[in-house]
Amino acid sequence: MLVTGGAGFIGVNAVRHFIARGWDVTIFDNFSRRGTEYNIEKLTEDCHGRFAVVRGDTRKDVRLLQTLAERTDVILHLAAQVAVTTSVTDPRTDFDCNALGTFNVLEAARLSAARPIVLYTSTNKVYGALEDLPVVELAQRYAFAGGRTGVSETQPLDFHSPYGCSKGAADQYVRDYARIYGLKTVVFRQSCIYGPHQMGVEDQGWVAWFLIAGLFGRPVQIYGNGKQVRDLLFVEDLVACYERAIDNIRHVAGKVFNLGGGAENTLSLLEFFTLLSQEHGLVLTSSSTSVRPGDQPIFVSDNSAAWRDLQWKPTVGVHEGVTRLIEWLRAHRNELAAFYDSQKESMLTRALKRVIRSSRA
Repeated sequence: MLVTGGAGFIGVNAVRHFIARGWDVTIFDNFSRRGTEYNIEKLTEDCHGRFAVVRGDTRKDVRLLQTLAERTDVILHLAAQVAVTTSVTDPRTDFDCNALGTFNVLEAARLSAARPIVLYTSTNKVYGALEDLPVVELAQRYAFAGGRTGVSETQPLDFHSPYGCSKGAADQYVRDYARIYGLKTVVFRQSCIYGPHQMGVEDQGWVAWFLIAGLFGRPVQIYGNGKQVRDLLFVEDLVACYERAIDNIRHVAGKVFNLGGGAENTLSLLEFFTLLSQEHGLVLTSSSTSVRPGDQPIFVSDNSAAWRDLQWKPTVGVHEGVTRLIEWLRAHRNELAAFYDSQKESMLTRALKRVIRSSRA
């Protein structure tokens, strides 16, 4: 198996999962995201000699990708630019990472004699703000009107933000390479994924970010009134679904699946804060600002297709999952403190450079 972006949060969890099942795994990563070096160090300690690491970039290392595609039977494509806010400030890099990078992976698979399976991690953001779905406002959360419990794969695509466009374009390329070239591809439109090894930051990985803020007494910012609802999927359940897709590829090649915690594992931000306070003693200090463009007031994944075709459904409830993540964060408190201190220094350095450039202009 080749895992692009394998040094990231979902990547290291997937690598651990498949190594435990006896797979040969190669990680392909450019190590641009903070925390990836640390992830590989821990992975090496726990799984020494049972995986390979190749430094490379899906945007430009086309020949290297081709070589690796010839040596594998499955490509799990996780490498991406993952933050909506970053895509707005730097849309070209977002496009290159998500659209061009995925195209290069698909071409490597298409031209490979091995014809590997390609699993692509898309996003619920391809559905946009879901403006056609009526929503009601309750005391602590938003809810779908009319008894709707989730969003299925039949929901029309409506790309919002450069991130939505780049991931959505890649999503459709992956689907079409199955139709036109006969590649064995599967697209997963994922909801909110959380779990161990998640180095959350404000604009990506919000569950871990809020937990870390609570542990270190840092303030957080809420976009909107806090009634936004998401369904939370524990990363172990996500990776288990990847394995189900590989095992059933003859029946699911070319298909798209929405994957999330489902209606049983939803929380609004306000409810999440209450859970942290009442069950874990974490009290967050927050401030509010305006809703970000394209934000969904509520997203809940309808997992019916994954159950029908893969016999898959979440097994880790949101209360258990949050508890397990908090335990992991507390066990790695010192490493996290060093990580976020270095990130703060990096942010200050970047801000200083912007000031210097402005003064010279």
